[in-house]
Amino acid sequence: MSALSSLFIRDLKLATRVGGGALMGVLFFLIVTTVMPFAIGPDLKLLSQLGPALLWVGALLATLLGLDRIFQMDQEDGTLDLLLLSDQPFELIVIVKCVAHWIATSLPLVLAAPILALFLNVEPLGIAAVTLTLLVGTPALTFIGAVGAALTVVLKRGGLLLSVLILPLTIPVIIFGVSAARGAVTDPAPFGTPFILLCAVSLSTMVIGPIAAAAALRGAQE
Repeated sequence: MSALSSLFIRDLKLATRVGGGALMGVLFFLIVTTVMPFAIGPDLKLLSQLGPALLWVGALLATLLGLDRIFQMDQEDGTLDLLLLSDQPFELIVIVKCVAHWIATSLPLVLAAPILALFLNVEPLGIAAVTLTLLVGTPALTFIGAVGAALTVVLKRGGLLLSVLILPLTIPVIIFGVSAARGAVTDPAPFGTPFILLCAVSLSTMVIGPIAAAAALRGAQE
């Protein structure tokens, strides 16, 4: 456990230092949410209705910025070979790296969402719903992205290919996240059903993602 704790702290420091980490993601999130109102126009009611979807799309795009760094630096400096040879289960190592990456890059997006939702005229109940769905749904984006990062770890500048690979897999997360957030402020639409499905998708990716990513990394190093 001490080795895993050291790995977690190391990845957390690297994620926050290299490339700006949380700051770059939050700035990109801010740019997306502030530009969208200019495209939609001055209709505050329409902007409020589209706000949850815009926040989710912004969070998805901001998350894509740093996914290629989950394993890339370890591949470049040889750390990945040492991790494969360690006594710890490699799937557990992948989980630790994904959790560190989520805390450094996605958690700041969740914390910034309530403030950015004000730019989109989202109601207080909608702000709470969007924040909760992002908190539950962004881990799924990270673990899905870890699979894509593992598949492209040996490719230089594989960020674009990584986005193409994982975007179709993130569609259920976006659908359930937006449906739950909009259901909290729209009477006919339910909140509980899509939120439970979102939780199920996140839990499933936490189980399947590390196994798939570990298998892809083993194959890439052979």
